Amino acid sequence: MIESHTNPLQPLPNMVRNIILFLVHLFFKLTARITITGDTAHKDGNYVVVANHLGFIDIALLYHFAQRPDMIVIVADKHTRSPLKRWIGDQVGLRWINRENPDVRLLKQVYTDLKKGGLLVIAPEGTRSPTQALIPGKPGAAYLAARAGVPILPTAMHGTEDKVVSNRLKHFQKLDLFVHIGTPFTLPPLPKQNRDAALQAHTDEIMCQIAALLPASYRGHYAQYPRTLALLNKEPKP
Repeated sequence: MIESHTNPLQPLPNMVRNIILFLVHLFFKLTARITITGDTAHKDGNYVVVANHLGFIDIALLYHFAQRPDMIVIVADKHTRSPLKRWIGDQVGLRWINRENPDVRLLKQVYTDLKKGGLLVIAPEGTRSPTQALIPGKPGAAYLAARAGVPILPTAMHGTEDKVVSNRLKHFQKLDLFVHIGTPFTLPPLPKQNRDAALQAHTDEIMCQIAALLPASYRGHYAQYPRTLALLNKEPKP
């Protein structure tokens, strides 16, 4: 298990980190048109941000949009196999997690940082979608969110698919990126009885909240879930 020991609640006094984030902001300013819908005021609160994961630039886009030094971003430690990814991640304070065997100390630190007002970002799908649409969510995000006891902020992105980004940049075309911010909601604590069923219900709720923010072609596995359809009936369709 590889873990970053930086504390994202404090701006890292690291010139390298500042340079990396400057380059991230510069990249998006030069290469992208970003459309944001929803209430951007929510990005300044204490939340667990749950987002879909379409492409490699998703995390960078969230850093660019939120611009918060207290972002707690949990990323699968499989990415540490790349020395460059690991180095960049360590510099900006990513939290590396083994999804099959999470480090208890890491999770405790995440809860502590959240209670101090941090912003936790996690992708419930656990990996970039190979279908360019939502795939079944994993229970880790629901567990963290329910345990943390802070509001959950569903966020959906599209236009960040690796193939789309690569093709547009290769032809010197601007990226059209979209970020949709939903309405915060909370999950009840997990019960002692029927815990697995409750965790699955929490996961479905999170994923349906994300699905309802996406255009139809991106809703994937959750397109026809009754909860997704109910949410779409309450809100203008994207």
